[in-house]
Amino acid sequence: MIGRLRGELIEKQPPQLLLEVQGIAYEVEAPMSTFYQLPEVGQPLSLWTHFVVREDAHLLFGFHTREERELFRVLIKVNGVGPKLALTILSGIEASEFARCVHQDDTAALVRLPGVGKKTAERLIIEMRDKFSDGLPAPALFQPAGEVLAPATADPRQEAESALIALGYKPAQATKAVAAAARTQDGASAENLIRHALKSMV
Repeated sequence: MIGRLRGELIEKQPPQLLLEVQGIAYEVEAPMSTFYQLPEVGQPLSLWTHFVVREDAHLLFGFHTREERELFRVLIKVNGVGPKLALTILSGIEASEFARCVHQDDTAALVRLPGVGKKTAERLIIEMRDKFSDGLPAPALFQPAGEVLAPATADPRQEAESALIALGYKPAQATKAVAAAARTQDGASAENLIRHALKSMV
């Protein structure tokens, strides 16, 4: 099991990044809560990781904090929630809001996330309520940090739209949400456009 990686950030294209460790570049998938805290390309980076082995692929998922990885691991144990959907959940809703949905039985908020139907939302609430009561780290420990001040990419809007589509949102949804975010966030980076677009959709 690969539990942690430390190296140089070579590339970031939400929801994927490339981390070079002693000459080997690892392709890592990460939630937007981790992307919001990434350094600039070329800078050192440490990630907590979770390795998934499937018949058709070996997948590596990375997280900014150990607590974020713990929540991911709990999520994928819920029936009907795989790694991709867990990433979408971590990307689309802040941990504190997710905890609120669990404690208040708010399925309506959860079904707004792509891939989460009513039955899955109900299972999440039932099973995660037990996990929180059993000592899952307090949500405040792994809330996303403040605004990212990374320099803008060549086309941050296109990058933001591609990231939302990769997370499971429909192209029309992604385009509309990013356009709305761009109107209020002049000159924002792709990560910030994604953050505001996700908030508007959830």
